[in-house]
Amino acid sequence: MEMTQNSKDMTIIRRGNAGQILDFIFANSTRICAVIVLLIIFAMMVSLFIGAWPAFKKFGLHFFISDKWNPVTEEFGALVAIYGTIVTSIIAMLIGVPVSFGIAIFITELCPIWLKRPVSTAIELLAAIPSIIYGMWGLFVFAPFFGDHIEPWISEYLGGIPFLGHLFSGPPLGIGVLTAGIILGIMVIPFMASVFRDLFEVVPAVLKESAYGIGATTWEVVKMIVLPYTKIGVVGGVMLGLGRALGETMAVTFVIGNADRLESSLLMPGNTISSSLANQFTEAVGQMYTSSLIALGLILFFITFVVLAVAKFFLLRLTLKEGQRT
Repeated sequence: MEMTQNSKDMTIIRRGNAGQILDFIFANSTRICAVIVLLIIFAMMVSLFIGAWPAFKKFGLHFFISDKWNPVTEEFGALVAIYGTIVTSIIAMLIGVPVSFGIAIFITELCPIWLKRPVSTAIELLAAIPSIIYGMWGLFVFAPFFGDHIEPWISEYLGGIPFLGHLFSGPPLGIGVLTAGIILGIMVIPFMASVFRDLFEVVPAVLKESAYGIGATTWEVVKMIVLPYTKIGVVGGVMLGLGRALGETMAVTFVIGNADRLESSLLMPGNTISSSLANQFTEAVGQMYTSSLIALGLILFFITFVVLAVAKFFLLRLTLKEGQRT
């Protein structure tokens, strides 16, 4: 009897030792994975900076404010690409965020049960479509329709608005900054809608039922219960869509026109950092041309980093405010 008890104790000790070893291995493995990610990001940043240094050394700060891009005379500036990247992303967010909210709220709050699965599946299928397909559809289907039927109306009725009319003036070409922004908006909708839908579905049903029970409308439930409960995740979903819009390459390259000149009108062709890299990197001849393109990549890296940092700052502020109220 005593030997049996001793053997049980030894078994427990061995299991405890094995558990400690496995826990040590698991903890250090995850730590190594995190360090590897940081090292990769640091290595990318260093390599981009080294490649971009000749351009920064020659042009200095003028590289950021110059709209010239002439490989023949080796005069390069990033202003056109930076402007196109920011403007198309803003247009995409203005379109994508409200539509994504509407889709997610409809699926979680208003959609009949028999329709919920087909709509959710359709959203996921849209997210799985390659970006080049969006670009081809935009070039061959959307851009001609937009140029023939929508842009003339925009120029006629919005082009005369004081202070804002120059944004909507110009010939109806079909391709341009506005078209690229709309295509980007369509592309980011599935990603943000899926995130918002998953967030809204984790809201405890008892909270919503209690609000409905005291006479709240659907809009009031969404405004007072769903959004406050999921606001941190919602900000993260918006930043996910914005990151997708900032870095999109092929779809924008098809429909933006790829013109290296600064235009005030959204209907005119333009360029983004991603489309510039996709179009010109394989044709870059000479150190300065290549270095300028790498500098564009470093600028895009920095813009994305700033966007994520700002999003993290707002999330921290939201968390601190919640703690103060509590």
